[in-house]
Amino acid sequence: MHGLTVRWSLESAPEGVEDALAAYVEATSHARFTGMPGLRFKTWRMRPGEWFEGCYVFETSAERDAFQQDFTASAAESPGSQIVGSAPILVEPCEVVAVAEGAAGFLATPAY
Repeated sequence: MHGLTVRWSLESAPEGVEDALAAYVEATSHARFTGMPGLRFKTWRMRPGEWFEGCYVFETSAERDAFQQDFTASAAESPGSQIVGSAPILVEPCEVVAVAEGAAGFLATPAY
């Protein structure tokens, strides 16, 4: 599977940015990516005070590459960049080797 990681640094971000990012994902971003053609899944990860990232997995490398090209062209103006106050520090394609679903099952939800 064809992955893409987009990461923002939170080291110089404004106070409260973690809550603002979580609220944005819950209210807007989750719905934007749910059901997106060509996207297998997306996860949002954060280490408070360190970084925030989106991890995307696409069905084909062409779909990933097209998304990366479109995103990179406007990354500095993206909602994540506006909330954090700076552009991503990393936009990196990768290959996802495998995904396992545990006994507790997979739970797709806009907030945990």
